[in-house]
Amino acid sequence: MSKKIRTEAVDFLFRAILSLESKEECYTFFEDICTINELLSLSQRFEVAKMLRDRKTYLEIAEKTGASTATISRVNRSLNYGNDGYDMVFARIDAAKEGKDTRQ
Repeated sequence: MSKKIRTEAVDFLFRAILSLESKEECYTFFEDICTINELLSLSQRFEVAKMLRDRKTYLEIAEKTGASTATISRVNRSLNYGNDGYDMVFARIDAAKEGKDTRQ
């Protein structure tokens, strides 16, 4: 992770996020902390990442999500050259569907 974002303020935010215990608590917190557009942008990027992992084309992704090719490309770069955060979360989601725990 980039050292530029490792601050006490970001640590505090992550502690707050980790304290959330349900999807409803997530809605409550994120609706307060984010604008609707910020939250929709985050969810769009996550959906783009899933579709890229499922080997969908940029055109398919753009049509389904409304994401620009620049956004799709940025997410693709993160998937290929990032910190594997998307992969970690997708693996945990997949494992949860199968009833496995992948946390270390």
